[in-house]
Amino acid sequence: MPKNFVAYYRVSTERQGRSGLGMDAQREAVAAYLNGGKWHIIAEHVEVESGRNADRPALDAALAEARLHRAPLIVAKVDRLTRSVAFLSKLLESGVEVRFCDLPQVEGPAGRFMLNQMVAVAELEAGLISARTRSALASKRRFYQGLTDDERAALAAQGKATGLGGKRSTVLTDEARKAGTARRAAKATDRARDLAPTIASLRAAGITSATGLAKALTERGIPTARGSDKWTTVQVQRVLSRLDA
Repeated sequence: MPKNFVAYYRVSTERQGRSGLGMDAQREAVAAYLNGGKWHIIAEHVEVESGRNADRPALDAALAEARLHRAPLIVAKVDRLTRSVAFLSKLLESGVEVRFCDLPQVEGPAGRFMLNQMVAVAELEAGLISARTRSALASKRRFYQGLTDDERAALAAQGKATGLGGKRSTVLTDEARKAGTARRAAKATDRARDLAPTIASLRAAGITSATGLAKALTERGIPTARGSDKWTTVQVQRVLSRLDA
């Protein structure tokens, strides 16, 4: 079991948020799920909302902190997050591991239901992709079979493949390279944004140099984008440049 967790709690009204009504039960559920051991909650985020508002700033903050520390997000009840498609989509896109205290094992009825749904969706997706791939290959094969020898020679002279058999190599187009670069840049920017609150806190404490920030991030146990437990000055400078951009 991981040592660190980020907890997300939800209460329905401001009165419950101020009084802690409902919070004790959720904290008890989390403690019971973790069942002792050398773990600790490194952060708690409480959402106070009515159920109608689609914005969940506390959830966004909890997911960001979970990504920052590479820690699972722990929630007392599964229905706290999965009442809407938007919630589920946000979780899937976040890349954060989520633990539901009322669903500790997939053998339970709710666990089996969720697992079956996930498997069903995965199977459907795989089937559709496979069908599209077969259709595309068949179409391409028919196209090449209909070419004359002169047309094949013309394509070969342009460096284009004239069939589906034999040794083939993949050559990335400029568009594909640009798309890959854009994806990597977006991922790096998202990571920098996750780090922004921590860096702001360190700066407020008087740690302003890149070297000092690198040491502080390392001491806090926050992993780098590639999962290293040690930050360098250059890595911090790159993060800062993205935040200042």
